[in-house]
Amino acid sequence: MQAAHKRFAANVGRARDLRALFVNLKASTSAVLDLTDILRAAIVSALSALDTFIHDITRIGMMEIFQNARPRTDAFGRFSISMDHVLLVVATPGNTQWLEHEIRKQHGWVSFQQPDKVADAIRLFCDKELWKEVGNRLGIDPKSAKNQLARMALFNNYQPVKRGGRWNYGCRSFSGGPRRARRTPRPTPGHCRPRC
Repeated sequence: MQAAHKRFAANVGRARDLRALFVNLKASTSAVLDLTDILRAAIVSALSALDTFIHDITRIGMMEIFQNARPRTDAFGRFSISMDHVLLVVATPGNTQWLEHEIRKQHGWVSFQQPDKVADAIRLFCDKELWKEVGNRLGIDPKSAKNQLARMALFNNYQPVKRGGRWNYGCRSFSGGPRRARRTPRPTPGHCRPRC
């Protein structure tokens, strides 16, 4: 898992570099120049780094369970395998590449950016309650830790341009984000809109 950690650190480092670029350019250029796309790219890079990291550690953790180097989890026991790979296992009992291929195949289309999906992936190789552990390590409420990731993922999915201007990302942290505009309900036919 050290290789996965190193890869994650390098990927997050690129996201931090983008944020630093934003902060430095913001301080040295005029307000006419809109740099918020650089900050959005930093957020996208950070979430991409997390997604890649979860893919890597899940695959490695599941391989370790299969090789009896880690205790088995309930979620690991429920992981389904295609019959093609079952036949391959029967034909070549010492080969484990089939499992790595199956994990990549099943997780290749999954994005591990939403808190529940991240927790589901971690459960495949670890029985700890993820968000409780994250909250304890960060010294915050577990629900708050989970919500911060959810907000970043939601923030990532917004278009950077809104009607009337661009989103204000701020430069201190990635917390916060655009709020959806409330729509004024349209009156149904035959009913008058109440006056305030």
